[in-house]
Amino acid sequence: MAAASAEKKRYLVGGNWKSNGSVTFVRDMINNVLNKMKFEESKLEVVIAPMIIHVPSAKAMLHSHLHVCAQNIAAEGKKAQTGEVKAEQVQDFGLKWAIVGHSERRQHYLESNELVAEKVKRCQECHLTAIVCIGERLEEREAGQTHDVLKQQLDAVKASVKDWSRIVIAYEPVWAIGTGKTASPEIAQEAHEFIRKWIQGSVSDAVANATRIIYGGSVSDANAESLITQKDIDGFLVGGASLTEKFGTIVETVNKFAP
Repeated sequence: MAAASAEKKRYLVGGNWKSNGSVTFVRDMINNVLNKMKFEESKLEVVIAPMIIHVPSAKAMLHSHLHVCAQNIAAEGKKAQTGEVKAEQVQDFGLKWAIVGHSERRQHYLESNELVAEKVKRCQECHLTAIVCIGERLEEREAGQTHDVLKQQLDAVKASVKDWSRIVIAYEPVWAIGTGKTASPEIAQEAHEFIRKWIQGSVSDAVANATRIIYGGSVSDANAESLITQKDIDGFLVGGASLTEKFGTIVETVNKFAP
């Protein structure tokens, strides 16, 4: 099992555009917001995940220090699957990132922990860095089951990971995604600390220290500073705000506080 890189850990900000945007939006967002952002590449990586049909134009227009990410990949690489995009195809197109296990995929497309683990395995086989999303539903949090849920989701993917340097964990409490409700800095930090301790106990201290654990769930320009200054939060996976100029403000905030 390869450990995460010993290089200095860079923070990460991802923008998940989901099924939003048009040709005009992609052009305007990239030219007017994304390509104008200034940040230190030695401290921060920025990754954008547009709809798959917008990936080619986004990749062509974005400045080279900004990366393009697939929103999802198929769990199997050999079958003929109408509408699916395989990890090999993402890799072949020159992308190096993919989001795996987003709560919307888990909830609306019934993706199980085991299926998510298969997708992580496919990312590993094709040398893609997987942003692995985990998180609890509101009823699970209210029942005091948050740690149990996170552990189950993490345990499921562990065997699929051979190279931890190509794994980012995104903690996204389902009750905070697209609802306007954000986990308080204290709630987010507690979950991130649990995840880091799980990595420490399940893999190693070195991997736990090197792995980036980012927060997602109604991240905005207003709450970015209070969240990013928490000890175990290494960046964000941004939804709605990534479609606006506020994304640039979030990037600037993370850059300011990145080590």
